[in-house]
Amino acid sequence: MTTRRVLLSALPLIGVASCGEGGDAYAQAVAATWVLPPASGAAGLPVQALVQAATLAASGHNTQPWRFVSRGRELIIQPDLSRRTPVVDPDDHHLFVSLGCAAETLLLAATGRGWSGEARFLGAAEGVAVNLSPGRQAPDPLCAAIARRASTRADYDPRPVAIPSLRALAASAGPHVALSLITDRPRLDALTALIIDGDDVQVADPAFRRELAAWIRFDAAEALARRDGLFSRSSGSPALPRWLGSRMFDLAFTVKGEADKIARQMANTAGAAVFTGPSDDPAGWVAVGRAFTRFALTATALGLKLAFLNQPVEVWRFQGRGCRIHRRRNVLVSSTG
Repeated sequence: MTTRRVLLSALPLIGVASCGEGGDAYAQAVAATWVLPPASGAAGLPVQALVQAATLAASGHNTQPWRFVSRGRELIIQPDLSRRTPVVDPDDHHLFVSLGCAAETLLLAATGRGWSGEARFLGAAEGVAVNLSPGRQAPDPLCAAIARRASTRADYDPRPVAIPSLRALAASAGPHVALSLITDRPRLDALTALIIDGDDVQVADPAFRRELAAWIRFDAAEALARRDGLFSRSSGSPALPRWLGSRMFDLAFTVKGEADKIARQMANTAGAAVFTGPSDDPAGWVAVGRAFTRFALTATALGLKLAFLNQPVEVWRFQGRGCRIHRRRNVLVSSTG
């Protein structure tokens, strides 16, 4: 079985011992990870290259909850339940969305290397199978965008997205997942209030805070050693040793501070995208992940940035049906700008 962490540990670019506190090694690791391997010209399915591409897919808290198994021309993406986040994602909604993200990324990477295929959901325990066969290699802007896609948590340029770009984004989700683009300010303001309502509940929840802190990598050395999670510096926080970073997190991660940040970022966004799956079960969640990946790569190819804002979905799940935002239970929210 292969994962991004296994792939990265095998790369020869990383020399921790010669890099002081890990900063240079971390930069090397990032450069080695966020790149599509060049075509080797060798015959046969390029399994390692396709898996490396698939591991660049989105996942909640960057948990990378996948295992890849190669069986001839079939690659199976299995859920790695040891990497669950039971507080924020008690029914594994995000985990299966991530499986869909990985499957679609793998398919697009295969297309760029002259292979065609299809993905099918095997079941909650088995995951997703991607069957591949030789095809015609052709340039694909979505494939080229795989190594450039990232969640960008920052203030955005509020200028409107061009109409042709909005049309391309609207078409990207495909026929099985409903995609709603929100660009008018009244609806964006209403959505902002909904997101902040959910975020307030999460930030005040000690269990949520503990789980999030467990996935934060507070300095480059920790990020390099773990090769997963959320590097604090990528969200604007200073790099600190864990003993100090965890204390600073407890002080800085406040209901008001997070609400103000969301309000500011949403005030500067050009729009939001809401995805509704065909069913509220693992198969439907995988479909949402595939649609989101096409959307995110289309946005990246168009020069747009985006980030997840999933609080309404997450709060519904740990508050139950009494929550007033339960109608958004199938929704993934991302802002584009």
